[in-house]
This record gives sequence, structure tokens and C-alpha cells, in this order.
Amino acid sequence: MPEDVRRHSPAAERNSVPICEQLQRLLGPDQRLLAPDVLRPRLLLEVASGTGQHAAHCSPALPGWTWQPSDADASALPSISAWCAGLPQVRPPLMLDVTAIPDGQAWTGVPDAVDAIYCANLLHISPWPATAALMQGAARHLAPGGLLVIYGPFIEDDVPTAASNTAFDVDLRRRNDAWGLRPLHAVQKAAHAAGLQWRERVAMPANNLLLAWSR
Repeated sequence: MPEDVRRHSPAAERNSVPICEQLQRLLGPDQRLLAPDVLRPRLLLEVASGTGQHAAHCSPALPGWTWQPSDADASALPSISAWCAGLPQVRPPLMLDVTAIPDGQAWTGVPDAVDAIYCANLLHISPWPATAALMQGAARHLAPGGLLVIYGPFIEDDVPTAASNTAFDVDLRRRNDAWGLRPLHAVQKAAHAAGLQWRERVAMPANNLLLAWSR
């Protein structure tokens, strides 16, 4: 039998259902992100798809949407393809490193206009410039009214940080001093600087947040 190249993330397995529920709420048939005269299929770009489990679990829950996975790690692409095999609404994964593109330039391989960008668990395991690069790229590629949706753990000024998140932050910084949980106010500032408009904050299980901005 062929080797199974799918990677498995227990966290992705656990959080897929609540994330899918929020994506359905934000991007479902009652939420028209496109002008009525735009007839092309709606396109969601996933940045940092990782194993591919989110694309595999969530794309069938969004009828009418095409899902474009991507990752900066070339070794992740076979896993993404394997998880999404047989899903016609999922495109082959792209190589995409948001920090490798100069400010103001388009992401290679990404259409000029996408209707939503989704990114989970990237900001705390990448250097801070990746946050600004993600925001700037989203502002460049999102169609008018399109959404940027980010999921992960954050530090909030007016909310006590859970002990598990504090320990996670310490561990991340021990592994790489450029990593760590990002202060929400700093992330919001980067989004505002890129020209994105704050939409909402949703508390998620296991002390995570789902955040949304629009263009």
C-alpha cells in the first residue's frame, strides 16, 4: 500500500470543529462578501496550512467557496495534498512565505483578489515581522469587503493571561527568542497600519481567540 504522508496535529484535530463553526458564521451564505454583480467563485486563501487538516475539515463546510492552502515549508505540501485528496473545492497547495515578499508586492501564485484569508497558529511561532507581512499582504490581496481571519493564543492588556498560555509563551521563547505569544494591541496596530478595519474578537476553547479584520 502507498505510504501515508499525512501529518497529524492533535491540536488541529481538536480545534477544527469550533473553527469551522466560526468560518461558517463569517463566510456562510448569509454573509455576502462580494458585490452582487461579481459572479466568480469565492476564494479563501489559507496561510500556513501546516498538516492540511483544517483545509480538509473546514472546506466541505463552506459550499460555494474554493479553498487555496499554502505553507512556507515545502515538506508540508505533500501532507496538505494527501489530506485534501478528493476534495474538488481545494486547490493544490502553494509555497508561500509571507516574509519573503517585499512590502507592497503581490504574493507569488496568489490571485490579485481573494475573498477571505485564514491563518491559524502562525504568529506565535514566527518572528514578529511575519505579523506585519501577513497584514500587509492581506491588505494587498483581499477583495473589497473581504475578511482576514486569524486564530491562536494572544496576550490581552485587560484580560488575565491563562496559566497555560503563560507557560506556553515561556516555552516558545526558550525554543526561539523570536517566538512568543503576541500582544493583541500590537497585532491590531499592525493591521491598522496596513489599512485593515477591526471587525471582531471571538473567545475560543483552550484560551485561544479568533480575530477578524476586513478590507
